[in-house]
Amino acid sequence: MVKRKSCRAYTEQPVDPALLRSLLEIARWAPSGANHQPTQVAVLGPETREKLSQALLTQFDSGAAPNPDYEFCPDNWSEVYKLRRKACGKALYQSIGVALDDLENKRKHKRRNYNFFEAPLGLLILIEKGMPKGSWLDVGLFIQNLLLAAENAGLATCAQASLAEYPDVVREVLNLQNLDIVCGIALGYEDRTHPLNSYRTERESIENFTRWYD
Repeated sequence: MVKRKSCRAYTEQPVDPALLRSLLEIARWAPSGANHQPTQVAVLGPETREKLSQALLTQFDSGAAPNPDYEFCPDNWSEVYKLRRKACGKALYQSIGVALDDLENKRKHKRRNYNFFEAPLGLLILIEKGMPKGSWLDVGLFIQNLLLAAENAGLATCAQASLAEYPDVVREVLNLQNLDIVCGIALGYEDRTHPLNSYRTERESIENFTRWYD
C-alpha cells in the first residue's frame, strides 16, 4: 500500500493477458453492500484504445468543457483540500521542469491523460446509471483491490478521472448504454528513468484525520 503510486510513464513491455485476468480475479473479491457487486470493467485493445484516445483528444483540443457523469473537482473546495491539491500539482510539474504559469506545457501534459500515459493497457471502470452513492463507494473498493493487486504483481497503475471527463464520447466509441463512466486506469510496467515517476506525494499524519473517543 505504501509502495504504490500513480505512474505517468510506462515502458513498452506488454502485459500478459493472463496476468491481467488474474488481477481481475483478485479485484472481484472486493466487498460491496449486500454483495450487489456494482463494478463493471472495459478492457481496451490497441485498436479501440487508439480510437477512443483520438476521440477524447478531439474534444479536448476543441476546447469543449468537460461534462463528467459525477462531480469530481468542485469549485468550492475548502482551503485545506486546495492546499493539498496545489502541493500535488506543484510536485508533478516540478518533476518535468514545467512552471505553474506555463499554460502551454501544462496543456501538453494534460493531453497525455487521454492516451492512458502510453501505458500498454487501458481500462475503464463503469457503473450502471442511477446507482446510489453507496454503490459508487463499492466501486472504489474494487478499484483499490485492482491497484494493489497490480502493485503486488510488479505492475504500475494510474487511476484517471480525466478519462471520465467526456463520458458521451466514451459511450459512443464503446457502444455503451445506461452506464456512467467512473474513471480510467493506465496499467503497465513503470519507466523508472522518467522524471514523472521520480516524486512522491505526502500523506497527512494520523493525528490530522483521526478523532479518538473513550
